[in-house]
Amino acid sequence: MTSNFRFAVVSDPHITVPQTLWDHPARFHLVEISIPVIEQVFAHLEQFALDFLLLPGDLTQHGEPDNHRWLAQRLSELPFPSYVIPGNHDVPTLEKSDRSVGFRDFPHYYREFGYEDPNQLYYTREILPGVQLIALNSNLFDDQGKQIGALDEAQFSWLREVLQDCHDKLVLLTIHHNVVEHLPGQARHDLGKRYMLANAPRLREILHEFGVKLVFTGHLHVQDVASDGYLYDIVTGSLVSYPHPYRVIDLETGEDGKQRLKIKSYRVEGVPGWEDLQRRSREWLGERALPFMTRLLTSYPLNLSAEQAAQISPELRYFWADIAGGDACFDFPAIPPAINRHLQRFGAVDSRGVHQAIDNQAVLKL
Repeated sequence: MTSNFRFAVVSDPHITVPQTLWDHPARFHLVEISIPVIEQVFAHLEQFALDFLLLPGDLTQHGEPDNHRWLAQRLSELPFPSYVIPGNHDVPTLEKSDRSVGFRDFPHYYREFGYEDPNQLYYTREILPGVQLIALNSNLFDDQGKQIGALDEAQFSWLREVLQDCHDKLVLLTIHHNVVEHLPGQARHDLGKRYMLANAPRLREILHEFGVKLVFTGHLHVQDVASDGYLYDIVTGSLVSYPHPYRVIDLETGEDGKQRLKIKSYRVEGVPGWEDLQRRSREWLGERALPFMTRLLTSYPLNLSAEQAAQISPELRYFWADIAGGDACFDFPAIPPAINRHLQRFGAVDSRGVHQAIDNQAVLKL
């Protein structure tokens, strides 16, 4: 097996070429800067001796053919291989429309980036000697055409067959929806569960059975490293949302044969027209935070009244932005203690409440 290698993770770039820009006054994503942001990131990544690049979904604004074509062409110009999977924004409808590609169209745009068989929405390949990438599709559609974040039976069966042949390899798995909770009660909360894989417990059970330790996800637009036993779910924030992050990761094998994953995260500090991107982007989220925070406060388990939430919400203007940045600690002494204690759990703390700053820079023992 390749004992040492380096790769990057760029997630949720929401590529939007100018003629496809769909503006909405309440949108959270700064899609108008998606092109200059990703160009800056690619220029930086080309300075590293990367073995490959992972892009865990939401590649485009909303599945527009022009945006898929632009990204596929740009990836083909990079000096290292790239591997993609679809996010919910990439295949928003089962059938193609006058605005977006259809579900089955997606692999045809990315045949050079993992989808050697364009008739299947998931794939696996040995990307380095002894290193197996498994790329899953977490976008399903029910009988009414509603999009669901889950794996179907065929994919579960396929995954088992693949893993049975990987017992002597290091497996890297990538999927758009989260497999491990990154927020307290994420799998049960109305605001959080849409970002979780609906049948995540079943997937985790299989990954534990076969000793898979590394999963790379997107969708949530936050920097976070979460674990379930020895299984790590490393979610990378969006390039078009604060703090505009991306990761460079080294896997190293020591003389004792033990492996370590060294994670280093970077942020896009500014692009033309948005030179003060970090500050302006944080304010952008803060200005749009009130409805989100109201829903958080009035939902389970706090269940506050609308009047109570209205009094507290202004104190939480930057709450989501700071969660997105990763490694945050929270304390809101001006709000009731019971609510403060609940919100503190959203920080980068372990079960004992001890700060664990591993969301951006970390060394994980495998």
